[in-house]
Amino acid sequence: MKNNVLSTLKLRILWFSDTVEGSVHDKKICDNQPLHLPLGITLWQDTGFQGHYPEGINLKMPTKKPKGKELSNEQKETNHSISSVRVKVEHAIGGVKICRIVKDRFRCHKFGFDDLVMELACGLHNLRITLNNNAIAI
Repeated sequence: MKNNVLSTLKLRILWFSDTVEGSVHDKKICDNQPLHLPLGITLWQDTGFQGHYPEGINLKMPTKKPKGKELSNEQKETNHSISSVRVKVEHAIGGVKICRIVKDRFRCHKFGFDDLVMELACGLHNLRITLNNNAIAI
């Protein structure tokens, strides 16, 4: 089971897709559940979303290595800077997965229950982020 996730650089989860089977491609999830983003924002996405180009959005995506060729030093540097921002999303996902029910085998087959579990885990993650940020600011 998996979800697509949209988060901020401060690790706050803003949106997640409906839960789907793990074999469904990321771009297909995005195509079936369109997300309406504000114009002019920068969207940092991974190479699993090749071909997903929302209008009015600044898109940052790493360059794939061409088959049988190498990336130029400039492309490698760009990929490195993009991955240093995108790692924040991975940290947010890791924060959600602190709730083990999200990452372990899920055996409850009630309709919509998997989405509810993900929603609760994201809410707990956002609460933890908020409390940690407020504790540091004091």
